[in-house]
Amino acid sequence: MGEWIGIDRTARRCYGFDEIALVPGRVTINPGEVDLSWYIDKKRYKVPILAAAMDGVVDVEFAIAMGKLGGLAVLNLEGIQTRYENPEVVLKKIAKSTPEEATKLVQSIYNEPIKERLISKRIAQIKKAGVPAIVSSIPQRAERFGAISQEAGCDIFIVQSTVSTVKHISSQYKVLNIKKFCSKMRIPVIVGNCVTYDVALDLLKTGCSGLLVGIGPGAACTTRGVLGIGVPQVTTTVDCAAARNFFYKKTKRYVPIITDGGMSKGGDVCKAFACGADAVMIGSAFARTKEAPGKGYHWGMATPHPNLPRGTRIYVGTTGTLKEILFGPAKLDDGSQNLMGAIATSMGNLGSKNIDDFHKVEIIIAPSIQSEGKVFQVSQKVGMGK
Repeated sequence: MGEWIGIDRTARRCYGFDEIALVPGRVTINPGEVDLSWYIDKKRYKVPILAAAMDGVVDVEFAIAMGKLGGLAVLNLEGIQTRYENPEVVLKKIAKSTPEEATKLVQSIYNEPIKERLISKRIAQIKKAGVPAIVSSIPQRAERFGAISQEAGCDIFIVQSTVSTVKHISSQYKVLNIKKFCSKMRIPVIVGNCVTYDVALDLLKTGCSGLLVGIGPGAACTTRGVLGIGVPQVTTTVDCAAARNFFYKKTKRYVPIITDGGMSKGGDVCKAFACGADAVMIGSAFARTKEAPGKGYHWGMATPHPNLPRGTRIYVGTTGTLKEILFGPAKLDDGSQNLMGAIATSMGNLGSKNIDDFHKVEIIIAPSIQSEGKVFQVSQKVGMGK
């Protein structure tokens, strides 16, 4: 399968959000009567959106605010919150730095060692507010940080790396046995990230409770430019959802797929669900909230890499409160606010009463969907023309 790109070499055509559209069917539903909830290990969450584990997006206060609205916010255990007792001072330095200084400054800031006592402290602060605590670490630190987090009362632990595989080879550090780790943990473990059917199936067999899919689509991520790797999110989600469905048929165990990155507007989020996502993980949209610790700035998780940064600091601005971004009322005309309203309205127009129905809607290849009839919006830089 694929097109010839040269002698003896083919390449498969893959698709991103701007290249597809969703087709309404013969039934429509009142948006107020659709069910947007999703499940992790049979526990129900009413908001199918996670805030990404990025230092410009999630701190303790943001996690609490997100939790009180019914969503999940992931705290990065590799970040500023666990390296500094007073992270606000450090965050202000990053926000005030020039574009030329930003990467070097961030690299130096992340040289500060992680303090394990701060892991327990941050989780305790979140739990004290009566909301779920979700944290993330790289595989190399998962065993140690997982044990600390679990003991501190963490609700969900995420093992996240640029590319996750069951078969990882290294002679320089101990390789995490994901299957053993998942079986040992008493709380749900989400693993990521991956982009292909085969790898998704391998990871699902480890006993994980959720799977993050997507490599390099984030607004502040430069992995695709630096390393040349990645698969557009439509194809990624469809392929990994197919692995989820196959795994479910074989085992009767349903593991949710979480599309991670590449979505800044309601339409993108809706398309992710239609492609098979059970939930989505978003960074830049939440970096624009008044509650975000980055104060209008957003940077990728791999930005501080000492030798090969795979992220950059970008300015996204502050456009509204977290409640406005999630539930409205929207004050902007570009689809970046009231994401839950957009999902519910899309589901109603498509006749989908729940997310499982959403997975079954018709999808068409429509590269003109972003530009057709939008000449005035584009020329005036409003709405879809921004």
